[in-house]
Amino acid sequence: MKFSLSTIPDIRFGVDEIEQLGPHARSLGSVGRAAIVMDSFLASSGLGEKVMALLGEAEIASSLFSDFSGEPKLVHLRAATEIAKGADLVIGIGGGSALDIAKIVACTAASGEDPMHYALAANPLPRNPLKKIMVPTTAGTGSETSATNIFTGEAGKKLWIWGAESKADLVILDPGLTVSLPANLTAWCGMDAFIHAFEASTNRNTNTAAKLFGHEAMRLIAENLETAVKERGNLEARGHVLLGSCYAGIAIDNCGTAIAHNVSHALAGLAPIHHGHATALGFEATIGWLVEQPTEDLEEAAWACDLADAFDLPAFVSGLMDACAIERRLPAAFAAYSWDDLAREMLAPENQPMRRSTIRDVSEADIAVFADRIMRLAK
Repeated sequence: MKFSLSTIPDIRFGVDEIEQLGPHARSLGSVGRAAIVMDSFLASSGLGEKVMALLGEAEIASSLFSDFSGEPKLVHLRAATEIAKGADLVIGIGGGSALDIAKIVACTAASGEDPMHYALAANPLPRNPLKKIMVPTTAGTGSETSATNIFTGEAGKKLWIWGAESKADLVILDPGLTVSLPANLTAWCGMDAFIHAFEASTNRNTNTAAKLFGHEAMRLIAENLETAVKERGNLEARGHVLLGSCYAGIAIDNCGTAIAHNVSHALAGLAPIHHGHATALGFEATIGWLVEQPTEDLEEAAWACDLADAFDLPAFVSGLMDACAIERRLPAAFAAYSWDDLAREMLAPENQPMRRSTIRDVSEADIAVFADRIMRLAK
């Protein structure tokens, strides 16, 4: 048996851990100026000012980029790069969008290259990027431990920049920072993290080391997500989901995802939809088909969820979605599209790695069935 495990960033976990941001930044070496990436909502909450004050106490000057919301776009990357030029450190605070922008900018600000220079692995990332601290405020993407970064290009298509050079040097996991997340976003993000762990643990690329993180992530999320959704102030449950999300990020960093993410990325190629919501819908639509041919890895994933066997997974997934009040519907914008529009996106070149990694061969007929199943949802 052979396997490899990619580098895992230094991780600091605990309630109020953000208060130690200054000393943590200093621990990375000579840091005179930091660039902070945070979405406009978080910045308006006062968190931006707090973070700048914490850095100031450590005698680190800082500038804030917060002129974005929703999915990261090329224009955001370019604007953030300008702010980060001359910095020694980039700090990403927020959901996956903020973290992905921060990780990419740590590379582009160091090299002076445009983000498109690195899109779809067109060129290798710079060997000496800026130092990076990632602070997730949602428990879903696992971007804080990943080498993969997603953004939308000028043509409206999802693009990615990948490389170990984009990974964080330090991760701060503070459950208190997730309390402001509404119940529906807590549910969507949590399901996304669960699916990351599941797909990384069961696809063609999985290995023993990644499954250690994936199985523990599934257990933590399955046992705590409902409580985190229903009891916003329960920091123990939120901490377990946050830690599970981080572990799931480690798993997908090593093994990638599969068919549920093929569906969710394809949906995003048609119209705006929250990634976690789209992935949950894609997972429920495909999990029954997946377990028709159970494997040892699928059985082990079921056991991690305290189930008897893989055949119990579809009901378990639907039950977890019900418990977290996840609606089976698409945004109204999808009314303009049909199942064949979604199938065409699922077959797009950028979505084929997720199709190919699925443990079952995914035929074009299967894709048509899944696309039809999704597009029949209420809108």
